[in-house]
Amino acid sequence: MLFPRLFSFEHFNVRMNTPAERQSQPQVARPSNQSLAIARIGLEFALENDMETLAIPNEEEMVQAASARVLVADDDPHVVAALEILLKGHGYMTHSVRDPATLLEALRHEKFDVILMDLNYSRDTTGGAEGLELVKSIRSMDETLPLVVMTAWSTVELAVEALRRGASDFINKPWSNLKLVEKVQEQVKRCHAMRHARRQRQEEEQEAREIQKGLLPSVIPNIRGYAVSASTQSVRFVGGDFYDVARISDTKTAFCIADAAGKGLPAALLMANLQATLKSLIGECTQPREVCTRANRILFDIMPANKFISFFYGVLDSKTNRFTYCNAGHCPPVLIHENGRSCILNNSGAVFGHFATWPYEQADVELQRGDRLLMFSDGVVEASEPEGNQFGEEHLVQVTREFDNRNAHSLRNALMQAVSEHCHGEFLDDATLIVLGRQ
Repeated sequence: MLFPRLFSFEHFNVRMNTPAERQSQPQVARPSNQSLAIARIGLEFALENDMETLAIPNEEEMVQAASARVLVADDDPHVVAALEILLKGHGYMTHSVRDPATLLEALRHEKFDVILMDLNYSRDTTGGAEGLELVKSIRSMDETLPLVVMTAWSTVELAVEALRRGASDFINKPWSNLKLVEKVQEQVKRCHAMRHARRQRQEEEQEAREIQKGLLPSVIPNIRGYAVSASTQSVRFVGGDFYDVARISDTKTAFCIADAAGKGLPAALLMANLQATLKSLIGECTQPREVCTRANRILFDIMPANKFISFFYGVLDSKTNRFTYCNAGHCPPVLIHENGRSCILNNSGAVFGHFATWPYEQADVELQRGDRLLMFSDGVVEASEPEGNQFGEEHLVQVTREFDNRNAHSLRNALMQAVSEHCHGEFLDDATLIVLGRQ
């Protein structure tokens, strides 16, 4: 018989009440017709499919399931009813849908811990193509949400393909109640663990972002007769670009911009080392070549293999309007004169970290009224459109020429906007820009 397998009576002591006891008992509200209908459908489906005894959940399982939501997707109302009875009996909250479109709509507006879904929805379909496409769509919306797929027409090939497209697990119909609950429990634990790890990672990333932000200048010093504006943006939560504008004396101001090889946290750690090195050197050294020479020697000893830092350093004397600079393998800055002519500050030496005793040289240039000097990292000029064409120095010069406003902040915004539009907002590298204009 199937019925004794559905319920295990060994957990209950049954005694029939006498007529007198029944009359003395308070009247209990009868369950609604809808509840009875759902229960009947679920029981009939379970009996027809010869399913195992409904396992009685323990206290630990109930506690775990209390906050878990399962999204059930199947076009058969009997299957949905049976699954809801089973899952709710183990403490899970359920939400059911009957088609792929409704499932995707539910995901857009609600939060779930597990999806339990069929692979076939249209009438007379058994190949699972609908469900496989649905798995792909779900994964495009959420890469981590556990997804258990089920079908009565399973094959090894179908299971493998479902897992390849992003399913977390696979179960056959008719299912084993015990195994299905175990799989849901396992996926709920996995979901909670991943969400906890994600929250922890986000908190750590936010802390790292705040720390790196603190390494950048919060306020750019005012320079008489000049306007300065700078910004940086990272491809990841932290980046390998660095810039600083620091006052050395009443008339001298230091400008530096750097780019560490790589992206993300490793590059950010290199930048932190550079920033700590420069903090003391900028105050001690008066010449850019001396700053580069000493910084390179310090960083050479701690630079990992196959890593390096490109660096540009210049000092502006606002009294003489001369800009003295030294370049350690960084993108050469571009100087655009008021009449539209431009030149590149081409003096360059080796990047930091490769040659301990590289002999850096410096050069200088006089800044005229209306001149605008652009210092930037390669993430600006190498930003590419989908076809692969880079933004380039020429485009940077062209936008600057067409910009009549001498406000450095407005020019910087216009340049970065042009770069962003060129690459459709998809930067491949960290991008930093400093604009220095003589008024």
